[in-house]
Amino acid sequence: MNTRHSIGRAFSLTVLLPLALAGCGTTPPAPGPEAEAPLAAPDDSLSYSNKWRIEVSKGAGSDGEMIFQVRPRSGEPQDLTVAIESSFGENHVARAIRDAFRDQLDPDRYQIERDDGEDALVQKRRGEADFSRRVISSTVNDVRIRVHKE
Repeated sequence: MNTRHSIGRAFSLTVLLPLALAGCGTTPPAPGPEAEAPLAAPDDSLSYSNKWRIEVSKGAGSDGEMIFQVRPRSGEPQDLTVAIESSFGENHVARAIRDAFRDQLDPDRYQIERDDGEDALVQKRRGEADFSRRVISSTVNDVRIRVHKE
C-alpha cells in the first residue's frame, strides 16, 4: 500500500507537473484580424428613433458599471458610463442612468427624464437627428435592462 502511494506521487511529479507548467512563460499567440474589427455595428444595422425608453427591472446585486452607446443617425457614437452601487434598487438604478445621461450628453441635443420611477427616457430635441441606443456592457449583477423605442 505504501508502494502504491509512492508510485502515484512519482507519476504526478514526473508526468503531471511538467504538463501543468508547459504553458508558463510562453507568449500568447498574436490576435487575428477579427480582434481588430470595430465593436460598433454598421449604421445600416442599427435601429433609430426620436425617443428611447430604458426599463430597469430588479435592484443591483453588486457594484459595477453599465456602458451605453448613443449614436445619432449622421454622427459619431458616444459611450456613456453609469456607475451603480449594490445598494441601488430599480428606481435608484433608473435615476443613476438618467443622471449619467444628463451629465454626459449634450443638453441642447437630448432631453433625459425618468418615468414611472424605474424607467429612463431619452428623447432628441426638435431639429436633431434620430439616434440609436444600446447597452454595450454591464458588470452589475441582477439588474435587467430593456431598451425599446417609444
